[in-house]
Amino acid sequence: MNIISDFYSMKKWMMHYKLWIIGAVAGGIGGFLYWKLIGCNSGTCAITSSPRNSTIYFAVMGALLFSMFKKNTKDVA
Repeated sequence: MNIISDFYSMKKWMMHYKLWIIGAVAGGIGGFLYWKLIGCNSGTCAITSSPRNSTIYFAVMGALLFSMFKKNTKDVA
């Protein structure tokens, strides 16, 4: 395959899922900061006791939250 066509297909994919990607990155940063600043000291909290768990959980939640704002481009007839 051609590198240029791969670049344009990746760019097209990223533009299509732009809100999902932004939401996942924002949620991941927020989850890490939540673990770092608030967190769970005793280790009994399933999500906030580990930086990996809180980052992944908040990244998924951020992606889902931001995906709600995607405009529907299909016409309903």
